[in-house]
Amino acid sequence: MGGLVTPDTIVVEKASGTILKQEITAKDVMTVRTPTGTHEEPVPQDQCTQAVLTAPQVAELTRLGVQIEKLYAQPMDIEWARQAERFFIVQARPITTLRGSNAPCEEWNDSLKVDYLWSNGNLGEAVPDVMTPCTWSLIEVFMSEATSPMYAPGIREYQPVGNIGGRFYMNISLTTTISRKFGAGQKRFKAAIEEAFGHIPEGLEIPLIPVSRWHLVRSILPIVLRVQQRVKTNMRKMPEFFSTAAARCETLKTRIRASSDPVDLITLWHSELEPFLREASSMLEAATRQEGNGSGLYMVRRDLRELVGETDANVLLSGLSSGANPLASLGPLVGLDQLIRGEIDRATFIRQYGHRSPHEFEVSIPRPAEDPAWIDDQLAGLRAAPVDVQTLFTRQQEAQTAAWERFKQRYPRKAVKMQRRIQRSMVVFRDRETARSEVIRVFWVLREFVLRAGELSGQGEALFMLSMDEILAVLAGDEAPLAHIPARRTAYERYSALPAYPALIRGHFDPLRWVADPQRRSDVFDASGQTPASTSELITGFPGAEGSIEGRVRVITTVDMGNELQPGEILVTIVTNIGWTPLFPRAAAVVTDVGAPLSHAAIVARELGIPAVVGCGNATMRLHTGDLVRVNGGQGTVEILS
Repeated sequence: MGGLVTPDTIVVEKASGTILKQEITAKDVMTVRTPTGTHEEPVPQDQCTQAVLTAPQVAELTRLGVQIEKLYAQPMDIEWARQAERFFIVQARPITTLRGSNAPCEEWNDSLKVDYLWSNGNLGEAVPDVMTPCTWSLIEVFMSEATSPMYAPGIREYQPVGNIGGRFYMNISLTTTISRKFGAGQKRFKAAIEEAFGHIPEGLEIPLIPVSRWHLVRSILPIVLRVQQRVKTNMRKMPEFFSTAAARCETLKTRIRASSDPVDLITLWHSELEPFLREASSMLEAATRQEGNGSGLYMVRRDLRELVGETDANVLLSGLSSGANPLASLGPLVGLDQLIRGEIDRATFIRQYGHRSPHEFEVSIPRPAEDPAWIDDQLAGLRAAPVDVQTLFTRQQEAQTAAWERFKQRYPRKAVKMQRRIQRSMVVFRDRETARSEVIRVFWVLREFVLRAGELSGQGEALFMLSMDEILAVLAGDEAPLAHIPARRTAYERYSALPAYPALIRGHFDPLRWVADPQRRSDVFDASGQTPASTSELITGFPGAEGSIEGRVRVITTVDMGNELQPGEILVTIVTNIGWTPLFPRAAAVVTDVGAPLSHAAIVARELGIPAVVGCGNATMRLHTGDLVRVNGGQGTVEILS
């Protein structure tokens, strides 16, 4: 009313929506809509002193306000309207006058430093959450060993990985610059990078780093030669590492829990824990870089696709979980199925798979082994699946056998060689997944270390808001790092309240400004504004797993919502990782925003014979729970039917 009347004033308790104080004013005039516009007229006498909102309406509006405040992670000025018993939010903007009274808050945003293209389409699967400072400091150590050439002097200053709003991103500008300087063809490089990171939209420019080829050669060549030797050495050590890692982890956890002196913990970190983390990370590097820098599976898939097409290529590359040694990424699902069948007990399951979870890199979050109810929840979900896990595996093995027969009939001279290539690539792929699983087991040990440090220092879980170096300083008696905790906790909570950011970010990105933009895109953010939005009515992505099916959508943005997925529904989500695997048997198909042909969702869907389209970019924004769609996993399309 622009000050024409004095409004009612209502003070409400946020948590319950209970009215604490209410001032009802007399309303003399009201604005009424007419066919030609609006005009003011007197308020009827019996309505002049009535409250605008009833108590239930106040509670509903309070709930909406709290949701909006959580979404933007700050106090918001909200304008609303009500019609036909429904509230409509017409505007929400930050209450800037309150900023001076807000708690101090750090900014975690490497995109503000320089114009790069960032992607979370690869390791973002494993690290889908906003990271605590402790986790981020450990991931930096992990990445320096697992991708050591990118941390060579002269290269690392261009920041191979970044922290944007607390989330993990990789610097595509750096890898693109190195590729271009060393003469890789743009078309071939784009195809290779999309296999790992997902689609890069047409029109999205990849800013290159202004660095000379000579500088790159001088920086990279020495470490590449060292890495080649290190990979050979670690490949020889890998079988022993795999066979002893679990027992080493249990021994270290026992010693951590038994430590009663902060100095003992500090000594244990420097003498055994940090070296163990670096060793496990370097084993993952070796497993990934064997056979031509880990490109074997990509090359095999490319050649198969040219020979037999996308559908049979995907089928021929399935079967990773057959036999007595399932792929580590499917291990928890196989283990749960064995539990249902009585083939293993709960203690065995926890020992083998209790470290794997949707948030497995985040050390502040408990592992499944620490939550007795987790196994029961997963078992209940699997029992509700339309088809049991073993039947799904058997069907897919039959499909693979049929695909091989078709291949041998068409290419009898190439069959033996191709089969050997696939088998070798599968060995490499299994090694990579096993090494990753053991890295996660080490991260569980590191979680135990921080928890024990919190107990001995009296700071509890607040230490997760410090880097590992700062935690060690606190254990040594230095209390200065503790002053950072309030601002970091505020930052962590603010970023955690926001939806997942776009998979691709180019230029300076402000998460709070992005989330407040009604035109925001969930697939890409381009600060230059040059990337056109898709105008296709079809939702398109990578063909993840063969099959075409019609069904109702269930949009699930976090794995904690997994119990909402009903058997036979189509699971639509942002990204999946190993913690999502038990949901797959309940789904008729899987559709993801983030992903590529060798991403988790595609691999698991292929193993189970479930149609999948991955890397769609914006499926979670375009689809809604209850929509009727047709998913074509062979073509990589999702068609909205109603």
